[in-house]
Amino acid sequence: MDVAVFCNCKNMELVCDGPRVAKPKASFVLGKNALLLVYKWLKSLRFPDGHASNISRLVNTEECRLYGMKSHDCHVFMQTLIPLAFRDLLLKGIWDALIEISHFFRDICSSKLNVDHIERLEKNIVETICKLEMIFPPSFFDSMEHLPIHLPFEVKVGGLIQCRWMYPFERLDITGAM
Repeated sequence: MDVAVFCNCKNMELVCDGPRVAKPKASFVLGKNALLLVYKWLKSLRFPDGHASNISRLVNTEECRLYGMKSHDCHVFMQTLIPLAFRDLLLKGIWDALIEISHFFRDICSSKLNVDHIERLEKNIVETICKLEMIFPPSFFDSMEHLPIHLPFEVKVGGLIQCRWMYPFERLDITGAM
């Protein structure tokens, strides 16, 4: 009921019909057929050796779930697969916001950055987060969704992200072999 009080999102408000309360389907929610289409597509994916783990092994098409994704797999999913997976399935405004956040992470993780580009990223990520706030309910946003706002500053201060991220250590098994 807080959405009606604090947000200006008529499409996400609960609808009271006497004793019954109905929750409308959000515009960013995929139907069962579209979701199954995405998971079947993920099941058929193959990546070059060393680019990402075998994501097709992590897909359960019966339950429409992904199991056991490591942070690098999520990173690859966010940078590479979101633009492809949801292009024809989501509304244009929603897909555009997801593309912007996807491109932000792709750009911030590139091996070459200049100061002008970092400043442009710093300015644009605020607008992108605002677009996401217009799409998703307030309960979606916590400190992790706010984190990208600080990443361009960290790149300016600390240098390229590749020199500081934990993916190589996460991908090591207990014996130290990749």
